[in-house]
Amino acid sequence: MSATVRGEDGRLRCPWGLSTPDYVEYHDTEWGRPVHGDTALYERLALEAFQSGLSWITILRRREGFRRAFDGFDPARVAAYDETDVDRLLADEGIIRNRAKIVATIANARALLDLDGTSLDSLIWSYAPDPAPAAPMSLADIPAVTPESTALAKELKRRGFRFVGPTTAYAMMQACGLVNDHLADCFAR
Repeated sequence: MSATVRGEDGRLRCPWGLSTPDYVEYHDTEWGRPVHGDTALYERLALEAFQSGLSWITILRRREGFRRAFDGFDPARVAAYDETDVDRLLADEGIIRNRAKIVATIANARALLDLDGTSLDSLIWSYAPDPAPAAPMSLADIPAVTPESTALAKELKRRGFRFVGPTTAYAMMQACGLVNDHLADCFAR
């Protein structure tokens, strides 16, 4: 599938946005909408890292478990986690129990707090493409990586962030509205 698909409600959507009720809700109300604020962007960055190698629906369905486990993604609280917290998280069935991703999420909270007067919000949003790319006509028109996502990943890594390669950075850019990859005739565009 590459073009939009008409849902039961008559609306044209990106094809992935109709695969499950969870995706319909996420596609229609959240994906591609601008997200601001350090805590909200830290959460999205963490969830995209946990998604690496998995389907997004797996993360989406566990998002509330992640929020509970990581204290609402409060960067100051997560940055204070120690090995006892890592062990607690590795035992938490409500999240993805991957040590490297858990440790990266804690390291990323610390990196966020070490941004030296720069907000994560301003840092991430400084990589939004200008001008915005043309609306994709099909899924084949949507890249997995862009020069902006590559540059953002490089800068985040330089500042101590982990699990933020160019593909993960681009997925976050899509999810947080830095780019609008809803297909051209999708109602959510």
